[in-house]
Amino acid sequence: MATTIQVSEELVEVLKKRKLVEKESYEEVIWDLLEDTEALSEETLKEIAIARQEIKEGKTKTLEQIKKELRL
Repeated sequence: MATTIQVSEELVEVLKKRKLVEKESYEEVIWDLLEDTEALSEETLKEIAIARQEIKEGKTKTLEQIKKELRL
């Protein structure tokens, strides 16, 4: 069953900018955003876990160390 939702003019403008093609519906835009959020969350959690492990193992470098290596 389809329904109507009320959104602000500001949100409409943001959604318009997110359209991949002019004829894309707002529903499609919203679904894409939801999919991106779900995929990003899973991926981000994995990357955070990896980064934490690397920090524990001392596999990190400071910005100053990187600058020195790159001679910046």
